[in-house]
Amino acid sequence: MPTRLTSVSETAKLASAPVSDPLPEPADSLEETTEAESRTEPAGAAPAGSHAVDTALAPAEAALGKPNASGHSRLLVIDGHSMAFRAFYALPAENFSTDTGQHTNAVYGFTSMLINLIKNEEPTHIAVAFDLDTPTFRTEEYSEYKGGRNKTPEEFHGQVDLIIKVMEAMNIPTITLDGYEADDILATLAEQAAGRNWDVMVVSGDRDAFQLVNDRVTVFYPKKGVSDLPRMDAAAVEEKYLVPPDKYSDLAALVGESADNLPGVPGVGPKTAAKWIKAYGGLEGILEHLDDIKGKVGDSLRANIEGVKRNRRLNRLLRDLELPVDLDAMAARRPDREAIEELFDALQFNALRKRLFDVYGEEEAPGAHPEMLPSVHTTITAADALEAWFKATNQKPAGLRLVTEGAGEAREATGVAVVTDDSAAFIPLTELDAGAEKVLADWLADTNAPKVVHDFKDSYKLLSRRGLHLDGEVDDPAISGYLIQPDRRSYDLPDLSLQHLKLSLEPAAGSGNQLELTLEGEDTAAPAVMEAFAALKLSEHFSGQLVERGANQLLGGLELPLAEVLAEMELAGIAVSTEKLDQLLDEFGRTIDQAKTEAFEVIGKEINLGSPKQLQVVLFEELGLPKTKKIKTGYSTDADALSDLIVKTNGHPFLAHLLAYRDASKLRQTVEGLRKSVSDDGRIHTTYAQTVAATGRLSSINPNLQNIPIRSEEGRRIREVFVVGEGYETLLTADYSQVEMRIMAHLSGDESLIQAFRGGEDLHRFVGSHIFGVPPEEVTSAMRSKVKAMSYGLVYGLSSFGLSKQLSIPVDEARTLMRDYFTRFGAVRDYLRGVVEQARKDGYTSTIEGRRRYLPDLASTNRQLREMSERAALNAPIQGSAADIIKKAMLGVDAELKKQGLKTRMLLQVHDELVLEVAPGEREAAEKLVREQMAGAADLSVPLDVSVGWGASWHEAGH
Repeated sequence: MPTRLTSVSETAKLASAPVSDPLPEPADSLEETTEAESRTEPAGAAPAGSHAVDTALAPAEAALGKPNASGHSRLLVIDGHSMAFRAFYALPAENFSTDTGQHTNAVYGFTSMLINLIKNEEPTHIAVAFDLDTPTFRTEEYSEYKGGRNKTPEEFHGQVDLIIKVMEAMNIPTITLDGYEADDILATLAEQAAGRNWDVMVVSGDRDAFQLVNDRVTVFYPKKGVSDLPRMDAAAVEEKYLVPPDKYSDLAALVGESADNLPGVPGVGPKTAAKWIKAYGGLEGILEHLDDIKGKVGDSLRANIEGVKRNRRLNRLLRDLELPVDLDAMAARRPDREAIEELFDALQFNALRKRLFDVYGEEEAPGAHPEMLPSVHTTITAADALEAWFKATNQKPAGLRLVTEGAGEAREATGVAVVTDDSAAFIPLTELDAGAEKVLADWLADTNAPKVVHDFKDSYKLLSRRGLHLDGEVDDPAISGYLIQPDRRSYDLPDLSLQHLKLSLEPAAGSGNQLELTLEGEDTAAPAVMEAFAALKLSEHFSGQLVERGANQLLGGLELPLAEVLAEMELAGIAVSTEKLDQLLDEFGRTIDQAKTEAFEVIGKEINLGSPKQLQVVLFEELGLPKTKKIKTGYSTDADALSDLIVKTNGHPFLAHLLAYRDASKLRQTVEGLRKSVSDDGRIHTTYAQTVAATGRLSSINPNLQNIPIRSEEGRRIREVFVVGEGYETLLTADYSQVEMRIMAHLSGDESLIQAFRGGEDLHRFVGSHIFGVPPEEVTSAMRSKVKAMSYGLVYGLSSFGLSKQLSIPVDEARTLMRDYFTRFGAVRDYLRGVVEQARKDGYTSTIEGRRRYLPDLASTNRQLREMSERAALNAPIQGSAADIIKKAMLGVDAELKKQGLKTRMLLQVHDELVLEVAPGEREAAEKLVREQMAGAADLSVPLDVSVGWGASWHEAGH
């Protein structure tokens, strides 16, 4: 049969296909139709053509599956669209989305299903077929074929493209063929494989696939979602449908297929059709004996016989297509680990990542052999031997790794592993005498002894607690990896080593690729030495990429020095008043109890206010309030939904008490977390993460001090618990005023904005005056609020729809507001357009300091992914530049404090704010240096305005 192959389309449209449920079930129904099997209209297509494994890079002998006991290969073929829809409906979309807003429930469910199939069935060959949205021979014959379907859910859009990306990363071919459906591809593959005497497993939610079943072909048909896939062999098909598989299409021709919009014979159900097929041997026999079938059903059959013939022509799957990929190219291969790591980072599939590689096991590591390790491995405790060893390293870069014991604040360093290119040593800290410890201390503090330390900040703190100072750091592979790939999920040493060095740091008994290292007298130190070795090799691996991406100056000039500053801040912590914390806990507890009581009085009963199910009953059934967004379990009761609802209901009292309960519960949870974090020294020691935010912003964890509300009264009261510590005079807070808007003015070069900042005007009032055409003094607070929301929204790529929602104004008004803004400030408009276009050409954005964020999806054919990347491209240069500026300011403040010999110390960095603890008599000097260093952290065309405050508490020092 001739084929119609298409070339790979430049515009790969989003795809959807129904989860087929072909037989309408009358009283003698054998199956039920679920929501997941409802008819859905096509909404695009998979990319035309096919993705095939590059056999030059992945030869056939690399296949992972093993033939069964009979020597047969096993082909696994999947109907991509059918199973994607099954996965979509099996998992709630609201529970599966990335930080960028891309829904991933279909991708997650599909990939999870595939991992289970590979694990349980051990296929030797795998392929996935997808539909296109181009016409097929079926639609050309019958224009109503698959007509009348429901609109594809918005949350499904983009997910087929992502599934195809996962298949590419897993080295699994995906196949499409212009003019034909995925079912025809599956049928052809099954025919070819069975012809080779292979076992074939067809996974499809379309019951047309049952006609393929024979001694070699089994269909896995989903019973519930994608986790329960019963095997349908010939016996199972005949038991369920009363006809053998080769007669199933005859049955479907008579009964019809509702999902395909193929009407059957009125009054004829599966049992009647099966009876005729058995009596006359199949549809051909029935056609030859039409006059022998009596009664109303016989009349109905004769009246609709042309429809039956058409149904048979359309539901029969083609088995002789000429496909663009042959069976040998479908040999099961190991996934591309680096591609999986990057893609699963973006999809945030952490659990699936582990499951996937658990199934495949660790691959052979071609570059990681024992001979890579230093030839000398020794444990050193004596001062002279230690001094000789350090001298022999001849100032070569050394990987350093600590051995620790304990957990939390009780964790302490007990040993140091040091590795160079040709030597390795382990130094047990608990066995050193004073002389040996001094030798080690001198080397650790030597700035001329270059050190590579993964998670430098953690090692710095652990050594500091032992009175040892760590200096001379030239690399931290966690930070290097972050600068090279800022959107990665994890920068842990085992993950980086496995991806970039093919070196497993996980214990793996009997594993051929697990490097083993024995040290003289200290076998337990081997893991630390191996980790030091991995850190050193990662540094070598990353060095060229850092230069290529222009990140080497960011590493050495900003991030590594900052790690030491952050370590000192974490060690210092900030004092808190436990008495005030306990008072807040009591007060928030009383507020919660009161809100619950008042809420129960409104509805006349007690319920669990934390139960969405119970709230749905009360809100939408008993109180009859307007329905919110529809979700899988009913209607949404999340914060956004209830906020909209309380406006619509003019402040319904139950909603008011419910929101008060939620607010107080969140605040109490925050305070409880703070209370648990107070150390024995009466201070809270947060941890700063440098490698979390792709924009370069720092994150605060354990506890998170960046999520304390600032503008609410309760949030301000929480800040009151942070106080000046004993021996210090006051807290000093300093922050930037409108730093993002100033960066916007600088980057856009808009003269009006630049002059406004240089003149010290209220920016939002100034902008409001120009947009609304009134004098600055006549700009109302409402006007100013709209302008402020829009100005900051532009930094985050806010759309007119988003602005309308944020300000609770019509979309047309928001669109007009944005148009007027861009008319008045044209340079801002041109900058925002230009930054996206430049990023599209370069593949990345850059901050003022050269920090890059790579955005490959700017060229995506998936509209949603592309638009999210465009918003990131707008946001990254400004947010990233603000992050770089505050980091430079921190380095400047720290350096100047040390230069002047002041005892004042930096404690916290929260967004654009610094908090310092000022020693007695140093207030004036501290304020002066903080203002100078923060204002001078960047050379912009507008001044960096710094506000400073003082007080005995963080709240009191606010401004």
